[in-house]
Amino acid sequence: MAEKEKNDKKLFSWSNISTVLLVVFALAMLFSPQVKGKVIEGLMMVGLFQPDLPQDQEIKAASISKEEVVFKDASGKEVRLSSLKGKVVFINFWATWCPPCIAEMPSIHQMVQHLKGNDKLVVLTVDVDQDLRKSLKFMQKRNFDLPVYILASAVPSAYLGNSIPTTIVLNKQGKLVFKHEGGADYTNKKFIDFIIKLSQE
Repeated sequence: MAEKEKNDKKLFSWSNISTVLLVVFALAMLFSPQVKGKVIEGLMMVGLFQPDLPQDQEIKAASISKEEVVFKDASGKEVRLSSLKGKVVFINFWATWCPPCIAEMPSIHQMVQHLKGNDKLVVLTVDVDQDLRKSLKFMQKRNFDLPVYILASAVPSAYLGNSIPTTIVLNKQGKLVFKHEGGADYTNKKFIDFIIKLSQE
């Protein structure tokens, strides 16, 4: 009996329990985009994954795309980039299965809430999987007040390459002034000040 108790103590040692927990966590990180997204979101909260803002002297806007870029919402309404001239346009290309996309979405929601009332800013979150039903469900489940669109045209490679999430900002003239590939914390004060400055120009 004493031997069995001794073996039970060995089996339930802190070392064994922590090993099991680490294995479970590693598997969750491997197979669950939600868990991985939460971990990345936590890292954002401690200051990692900040957007790379251009320095004032580096802000040389790319030329305006000659291609018309069109997005469509759940009601079928189309939004053309050419119709948004005179406004700053923040576009986030994302997907519901992408951990960095999941991680940065709360910061995009908070940024939008912070800048609510700025009628010179338009925010488009674009589901690259073209699955509005799934992306709207994602937003509703998390109480994110963000407009969701799908692509209704081709997108210039200057805007979106082979990586998501990708976030771009166009100035009031429709020129590309910011592009970030990968997750980022858009509640960053410097980024919000950057958007405010663009909207006041």
